[in-house]
Amino acid sequence: MTIKIRELKQAAKRSGSVAIAKSFNEASDKKLKTAFLCHSHLDQELAKGLQIFLKEQGLELYIDWEDSTMPSEPNKATADQIKNKINESDLFFFLATNNSTRSRWCPWEIGVADQLKGYENIIIVPTMEDNGSWYGNEYLQLYKRLDEGTHQLTGLDMFGVFEAGTDKGKWIKYI
Repeated sequence: MTIKIRELKQAAKRSGSVAIAKSFNEASDKKLKTAFLCHSHLDQELAKGLQIFLKEQGLELYIDWEDSTMPSEPNKATADQIKNKINESDLFFFLATNNSTRSRWCPWEIGVADQLKGYENIIIVPTMEDNGSWYGNEYLQLYKRLDEGTHQLTGLDMFGVFEAGTDKGKWIKYI
């Protein structure tokens, strides 16, 4: 199962109901777990929806276009800052969409994360259209994935992080 793009768009509309930390420093001061989001800027609505989903699970998601310290035009300083943010974060999420898999930046970012974060802290977020089309490149299958499932005890739909190629994992609240 993958996360439906429609659900991320719906979550993005709930943005006013959830308080998002304004910076990594604020999240760290509050002892919150942080994650860097690798995504295409063409998927801003989906990124915002994922940020809301994860915040509802107790995880702060860093999105570069929300960072006022980022250069307005991509350059070497942008790459340096992104690398630093990936390193500072507890986790690295890759929002797998048609746009991100064709991006110039996203493959570089996951390569940086692979070196800095290792397998344990990289999570792919596969997405799917209503028609069943899903997105991802072969190398993304090397990593854990975020997926939706039904908790056996509560019957509630929750997000879990599953090991690559298996249905074994943890509910996101416990990562």
